[in-house]
Amino acid sequence: MINLILFGSFFVMLFLNIPICVSLGMSSVFAMLFSGDKLSVVPTNVYNSMAKFLLLAIPFFVLSGNIMAKAGISTRLVQFIDDCIGHRRGGIAIVCVVVACFFGAISGSGPATVAALGIILIPAMINRGGFSAAFSSAMMATASSIAIVIPPSIAFVVYASITGVSVGDMFMGGILPGIMMGLALVIIIMIEVRRKGLPPSRERATWGERWKSFRTAFWGFLMPVIILGGIYGGIFTPTEAAAVSVVYGLIVGLFIYREVKIKDLYDLLVDSGKTTGGIMLIIGAASLFSYICTVHGISKAAQAVLLTVAGNKYIFLIIINVIFLIAGCFVDANSAMYIFIPIMYPVAQQLGINLVHFGVIATVNLAIGQVTPPVGVNLFVAIGVSDKLQNLKDKTKVTIETMSKAVWPMIIACVIALLLVTYIPFFSTVFLKTPV
Repeated sequence: MINLILFGSFFVMLFLNIPICVSLGMSSVFAMLFSGDKLSVVPTNVYNSMAKFLLLAIPFFVLSGNIMAKAGISTRLVQFIDDCIGHRRGGIAIVCVVVACFFGAISGSGPATVAALGIILIPAMINRGGFSAAFSSAMMATASSIAIVIPPSIAFVVYASITGVSVGDMFMGGILPGIMMGLALVIIIMIEVRRKGLPPSRERATWGERWKSFRTAFWGFLMPVIILGGIYGGIFTPTEAAAVSVVYGLIVGLFIYREVKIKDLYDLLVDSGKTTGGIMLIIGAASLFSYICTVHGISKAAQAVLLTVAGNKYIFLIIINVIFLIAGCFVDANSAMYIFIPIMYPVAQQLGINLVHFGVIATVNLAIGQVTPPVGVNLFVAIGVSDKLQNLKDKTKVTIETMSKAVWPMIIACVIALLLVTYIPFFSTVFLKTPV
């Protein structure tokens, strides 16, 4: 009966479009009231779930991403990558994928990447590249989902806080899978280019032009190098690296690019606080939900069922992929982590699956979930960006229906990359200090 109340009320509120943090928190409270548990554990549990030193990395990474976006790094990255590969057939769409990967390494957020780059790249793909409005918006949304796989990633920080795995190892584990997702999308672009017979959209840039654009984009490229190099080199912890990224972003924005003004800092702090607050509310509510599952034996029962049904790690990996892909259709990555990871990772350990490998699999699944209808958050951000655009060659209004049709080939390509990551651990463990 507790299971019915907990999960039933959660899904009812979810389908009523009640915010995910409220749905998780209220369903947990309903279950506690029914079972007679003391509600005094609610504030204690929620506070303890958020009061972790490791989670301090989240507000710092959010703030550094906002600072670098305000500093104009997105336009500089687009210009340099466009100078390098924009002359190829479908070049501007490939630029979209490559720049999304680099910007994702700065922001760590899929929706933030869509918002920062979509205003530049969606009209460029339509007007310059000859792609349809739906394809351009869907490609921007899907490429931006790689942001939570390419390090530094907020999703990896959340996973590490749940399992105790090294954040640095998680960051290193996400490099190749993120690149593989990008290559899968490039293949989709090449197929679309051949299908529509699209010609190159610009002349090849000279080496002088490339060097000029590289010099302006250099400081953006350097940020993930400092973060990952510092963590993996043992210079600072992931949380310290996040703080360093804020200081670095301020130096670049205020003194090198000079596009961030002192008066802008208040708005940047407020925006970052809002984003962080939303993430922390989800973490607190999802942690309470997970606590109810643990206290009432739901987690143990689910683990026993998984072990019985799976039998071996290969079947188990199929099952978790299906579960996470379905979950990604309805809940965000952070919520899914707190709901499912505490149940699944002990089973993964028993079956001999490396926890870094398991975390990367989960995160790639949830990255795909960001563009999976009906609740793919990146899709809705891309639609919002497209609605603001004017003077486009393709006047077709982008809706969730047209986006859903256009995005399926990209989802299939990313699922193929997911299967390679799932069954070939090398891709997620090759850069670890002790690879498996």
